[in-house]
Amino acid sequence: MSINNGDGEFEESLWQSAEGLRGPVESAQYKHIVLGLLFQKYMSDAFEQRREELRDLTYDEDSIYYCGNDDEERQFILEDKDAYHGENVFYVPQEAQWKYLIDNATDPNIGSQIDDAMRAIEEENPERLDGMLPKRYSRIPQDTLEGLLNEFSELDLGNGKDTQDQDIFGRVYEYFIKEFARQEGHRGGEFYTPKHVVELLVEILEPFEGRIFDPFCGSGGMFVQSHKFLERKGVDESQISIFGQEVNDATWRICKMNLYLRGIDGNIQLGDSIRKDQFPNLRADKIITNPPFNMSEWGKETVSEEDSRFKYGMPPSNNANFAFIQHMLSHLDDDGMAGTVMANGSMSIQGQEGEIRKEIVEDDLLDAVITLPDELFYTTSIPVCIWILSRGKDSDEYRDRSGETLFINATELHESIDRTQNRLTEGHIQKIADTVRAYRGEENVEAYEDKTGFCKVTTTDEIEDNNYMITPGRYVGIERDDGDGIPYEVKMEELSAELREQFTRSNELQEEIGKNLEELGF
Repeated sequence: MSINNGDGEFEESLWQSAEGLRGPVESAQYKHIVLGLLFQKYMSDAFEQRREELRDLTYDEDSIYYCGNDDEERQFILEDKDAYHGENVFYVPQEAQWKYLIDNATDPNIGSQIDDAMRAIEEENPERLDGMLPKRYSRIPQDTLEGLLNEFSELDLGNGKDTQDQDIFGRVYEYFIKEFARQEGHRGGEFYTPKHVVELLVEILEPFEGRIFDPFCGSGGMFVQSHKFLERKGVDESQISIFGQEVNDATWRICKMNLYLRGIDGNIQLGDSIRKDQFPNLRADKIITNPPFNMSEWGKETVSEEDSRFKYGMPPSNNANFAFIQHMLSHLDDDGMAGTVMANGSMSIQGQEGEIRKEIVEDDLLDAVITLPDELFYTTSIPVCIWILSRGKDSDEYRDRSGETLFINATELHESIDRTQNRLTEGHIQKIADTVRAYRGEENVEAYEDKTGFCKVTTTDEIEDNNYMITPGRYVGIERDDGDGIPYEVKMEELSAELREQFTRSNELQEEIGKNLEELGF
């Protein structure tokens, strides 16, 4: 199978082949079967490649592994786990190697053999893989597994030293994650943010060094793109350290595999970031994340009123947006910066959330707000924006931005994929990111200037005059209006947010009345 192209045709072809083998298996289950099998192929290929390297080194007189004609010593070296682990390669025992599975692909019990192979690999690599690999292959039809084994056998997924495309496995894995998210709809959105949205966040945050944190890390896309950013800039990847937390156990496993296959080390913890913060003392230099939109039942009842994370106010129980935002702020270093995707309602909703937003603005933490085009996500039609929060507006290396906020209306910057899907091109990403860089005062970009309908730098006083609503359309100017300077689309979004708030208050009031009636015996 040809892999020497970068336009996605190979990944698409492989996906279609794998999807054609699914049969009666549900997508949610098939996802873990396929991704786990791809990861097993990668581990096996990398192991075999390292084994051949070691064999060659045992004949090299200049190598520490040289053993001449001593075949017993040679065999000892080839089975030495440290010789593999030291090169970031998992040790794969014979009964778990890909060749063994292929040789037994027609066995009616191949599913159980794959489960046993996964257990064997975990036992040989307990520090990194204990309990992490999927073991549900015995439930899958034999012909499906045989087809997948044969299909993936054509891939060379070693460590990339001798392959035509060093990132072939990363490309395939990333493509499969995307397609499963698209297929699963809303459920898939728990672990996948479109690559072009992640690239925009990373380009804006510029994670050159320090502690990078994603408290809602999904499948780890923010970390992967951060490393790719450093590669493009020619910066040593060891300059950053990675921390992440993911609430969903299956997604956490996908994230760990996604990082392992790219040789990325990270401290990725399992658990609910709000209910059980696994990094209470972490202060990050950059936070890059995309938490669930408008999440209800986020755990307000489990949070103490004295919780220091919520210094700007306790968010309502039915919407986690400002719980997530305050959680991020609590984890920022003194000059740290956060970039997060949020539902558009977060920019204009009033009530408790509006008060929290006011306090954040008054504390001069809002660095930039960017409204994005509609239909960017496979999993939701909710219109979204990007919040850039910064504790270092007055102390970073560029210029003092105290009392200023950049607003960008990027709703028209998109390319249509089909009737229901849009995406940001590389040109769109660079235009938005360069505008933010110019606002900061960075070099190697054109000097910043306001552009009607697209961007404007606004003062905190102006935001106060707009009742602390931070919808960019209110500030950047418009080509058409109804006389008050506020675009129709902006008004509708703000009115919709207000209406949703009123509905929520109505529901809460009904519940309170119901409880009171019950207490009175009615």
